[in-house]
Amino acid sequence: MIEVESVVVGAFQVNCWILWGSGRKAIVVDPGDDAAMIESFLSERELTVGAYMLTHGHADHIGGLSDMFGRQEADIGLNGSDAAWAFSEQNEWPPFYSQPTEPAGIARPCNDGDIHNDAGLDYRVITTPGHSPGSVCFYFEDEATLVCGDTLFQGSVGRTDLPGGDSRALATSLQKLAVLPDHTVIYPGHGPVTTVGQEKRGNYFMQSACAALER
Repeated sequence: MIEVESVVVGAFQVNCWILWGSGRKAIVVDPGDDAAMIESFLSERELTVGAYMLTHGHADHIGGLSDMFGRQEADIGLNGSDAAWAFSEQNEWPPFYSQPTEPAGIARPCNDGDIHNDAGLDYRVITTPGHSPGSVCFYFEDEATLVCGDTLFQGSVGRTDLPGGDSRALATSLQKLAVLPDHTVIYPGHGPVTTVGQEKRGNYFMQSACAALER
């Protein structure tokens, strides 16, 4: 059994997803800001952090990471293509975010197909470059759950006009998600929860991905 709840954080209303199973450890995905709010959520549910997993390196998704790591140390996962710049001046977003501080515990490169077990849950890394070079999704197959960051939203996709964005790469990445079961629940980086089937029916970008697979 999986529990999934969000703490909406920061100036850009990022979904910081908290996932846990039967134990008292939790996976914290994209602690973008407001570490005190995230810590309060965990405390209220008597949870501690088992891992910090990052869908990509943009400042609105990692801005609170260092503060959270200072409160509770745990392994951090971030794809190397984004780790190369995520803690540099390139990732300043004034006036909203200064240069993110790099914690010491980035131990997981989040390569395609990597399997992790945290908080009593097994999940697989799916690399989905496009919104950023190192964007990834976390797929909990047994629970039909996908945490996808800014790769895919309800009715839309992540923008590709930021540095490192690539619309063609994103189109290819969506093909990886289009083959997942329709009932898979999608937890995006911003906005409401959806499903793979719903996006295949009503999202132009996913429809294009499905058409490409059929060719």
